[in-house]
Amino acid sequence: MTSPRTAPSSVPPAPGARGPLLLGVRHHGPGSARAVLAALEAVRPRAVLVEGPPEGDALLALTADPDMRPPVALLAHAEDDPGLASFWPMAEFSPEWVAIRWALAHGAAVRFIDLPAAHALALAAAAQGEGQGETAPAPPDPIAVLADAAGHDDPERWWEDVVEHRSAATGADPVAPFTALAEAMTVLRETYGDGGHPHDAVREAFMRIRLRAARKEFGDEVAVVCGAWHVPALAARTTLTADRALVKGLPKVRTAMTWVPWTHRRLARRSGYGAGIEAPGWYAHLFHARDRPVERWMTKAAGLLREEDRFVSPAHVIEAVRLAGTLAALRGRPLAGLDEATDAVRAVMCDGSDVPLALVHDGLVVGEALGEVPDGAPAVPLQRDLSRQQRTLRLKPEPPDREVEFDLRRDTDAARSRLLHRLRLLAVDWGSPVAGRGSTGTFRETWRLRWEPELSVRIAEAGTWGTTVLTAATAKAESDARNATTLAEITDLAELCLLAALPEALPVVMRALADRAALDADVTRLAEALPALARSLRYGDVRGTDTAALGEVAAGVATRICVGLPAACTGLDADSAEAMRRTVDEVHGAITLLPAPDGPGALDGPGALDGPGALDGPGALDGPGALDGPGAPAGPGAPDGQTPSNAPEASDAADASDGPDAPGGEGLRGRWAAVLHKLSSRDTVAGVVRGRAARLLLDEGRLGDDEAARLMGLALSPGTPPPHAAAWIDGFIGGASGGGMLLVHDERLLALVDGWLTGIPDHAFADVLPLLRRTFSAYEPGVRRTLGELARRGPAAGGRARGPGTEAALPGYGPELDGPRADAVLPVLRLVLGRS
Repeated sequence: MTSPRTAPSSVPPAPGARGPLLLGVRHHGPGSARAVLAALEAVRPRAVLVEGPPEGDALLALTADPDMRPPVALLAHAEDDPGLASFWPMAEFSPEWVAIRWALAHGAAVRFIDLPAAHALALAAAAQGEGQGETAPAPPDPIAVLADAAGHDDPERWWEDVVEHRSAATGADPVAPFTALAEAMTVLRETYGDGGHPHDAVREAFMRIRLRAARKEFGDEVAVVCGAWHVPALAARTTLTADRALVKGLPKVRTAMTWVPWTHRRLARRSGYGAGIEAPGWYAHLFHARDRPVERWMTKAAGLLREEDRFVSPAHVIEAVRLAGTLAALRGRPLAGLDEATDAVRAVMCDGSDVPLALVHDGLVVGEALGEVPDGAPAVPLQRDLSRQQRTLRLKPEPPDREVEFDLRRDTDAARSRLLHRLRLLAVDWGSPVAGRGSTGTFRETWRLRWEPELSVRIAEAGTWGTTVLTAATAKAESDARNATTLAEITDLAELCLLAALPEALPVVMRALADRAALDADVTRLAEALPALARSLRYGDVRGTDTAALGEVAAGVATRICVGLPAACTGLDADSAEAMRRTVDEVHGAITLLPAPDGPGALDGPGALDGPGALDGPGALDGPGALDGPGAPAGPGAPDGQTPSNAPEASDAADASDGPDAPGGEGLRGRWAAVLHKLSSRDTVAGVVRGRAARLLLDEGRLGDDEAARLMGLALSPGTPPPHAAAWIDGFIGGASGGGMLLVHDERLLALVDGWLTGIPDHAFADVLPLLRRTFSAYEPGVRRTLGELARRGPAAGGRARGPGTEAALPGYGPELDGPRADAVLPVLRLVLGRS
């Protein structure tokens, strides 16, 4: 190849000179964009050639559409493998975008001249298949080399001072900057060759072929906008035969191309498809601010901080501008740049804090701009269906994180929920469910939404499953059900099918679920699957879905858990025991959620709220045996603080009535209660699991207070090793399960714990201290404070709480019912129940 340095066309010619106009730029540089616009206005070529894939030529006309708003990107993907894709992003300050818009506005031909995407994607796939061999040396950074030659240690700052902040002087040659840059790049190419960039020789050969074709059609009235690194190669004298030889035999794949929205945040990322510019918002500001860019920037920063309720006055703006100018002078810069502006904003407007400065960085320096493309842009059918639903449901894709709350009783919100769940099933993660604000009802959902440009590729990939979101999600769910290898996968899929309202996929999923549940003998996996089944039944109820088959599978899984869980809880080490404690909690919550069949004792049967014995019948709140009548907890026969419901006899009767053959749909729950009784009483079960089982029984009213105190006394007896006793305590009152309030209100248990703690030998106390600290540190501050007060005054004699009439009693903490305090609740309770 002839050296571009000696070639007559090695540098861009001046206006009127013979040869194409080669405009070397830095991608996404506002200074380069302004210079390109000035050069095109001065030369007015008949054709403009832009670095980019030629398959995009048919889409160039869309850039003039009023509905096209940058940042946007050309997306090319393989038709047979949509995951094999590449993007060419453009912002409003990109030189390529400016050149394309100028050509369309002035009637000039505009074309892309880079290597076709069909070859680029095939080469990328081949490189991935070959894997990473020896690590190649990093290619040189041309800007860093030029900055070093100019005596600057910061390439970005040097480039901003020389190019991005530069304003063309009146009467200056608009082509002169490109001529100087081409000369510098020519020297670099003579030194570094292609710089180690893979496939650059092939790309540049294809660019020259396209350039020759344009010159044959338009003569020398052609302008080329490309990366400055490529200018010497395009100006070099080569033969058409040599260039064709370089591009001959390249691999090729069938591709599809379209425009997709892009974001400033994606432009700021250096990995993946990001363009690697650190401050797209700042660059957009420089491109639009024709004068006083620093003053206008400070005004924007002040406005953003005021929106966040920060006090920023005009005086702050004036002082920030002065400080930025002073910093630029001290640092030897011709104009204050982003570094100076940031330092000034931090010092003047943010009081030296980086916390409010982060708002400026995210909102202005990077920005949350999201581009738009017109409806006429090519798209896969799935994308068109999604866009239609987004408009119908008024669910606009936006780049910043935002939380939305749906009330599933409303048709629009229910449809939004179904759409997002279907997209999740298709791996288009536009939204993710998050915990709601203080609501545990199944009719309410909270989502965190964030639209990323890469989702366009996910949609193209999902398009292989169907042409609409519904059909694609259905086909994907059926395929996942057939290919699932674990029970947990299928239960999660069943839950998602109910949430997404996929009635056609549900039978396939249910068959796979039943088959897998029948074959799976691992109790742990069954226990992991049951919570999802229980949630699915609840979600199905609120959406009006028939879940009878799912209920049968859930009941069968729960029964098998009840049979196998006691054996699985023996012989566990500390970590396995803690995991089993969580499993027991999850299974207990799931069985509580499983609906009981209709029968005696059900809410709509005899004994229900509207039948005999209901709140408005005999034994109701205002009848015999009510809270204020004979047989109330404070009345005769309530021995020493025990209510009839928690006395030992009542507990035994409850256990009997809740057995396997108990009426009223309590069979499954009765079996589970029996399992918990076994776990709480077996010495071979880990302490944390035994303690947790006893606590669950106590909370459900299936374990009397005396029995709970007996179990605690056994667990904390002197013969029990302190670590084992501490584990039992952690299971019984640990974490955020309300164990602290249990100790506050039952001083018998508190006295047992206190006596055990004071009796631990000194040599063993250090071993149990971490577990105890973890147990009690999870309590609310108020609970810890109350426990401290109770511990400070010491336990009552015999471990009994002091009565309300004693000097040390705390209101509401005695073991006996405080009649006046209980009576005060009755008027409010009657009002809630609608009873006068």
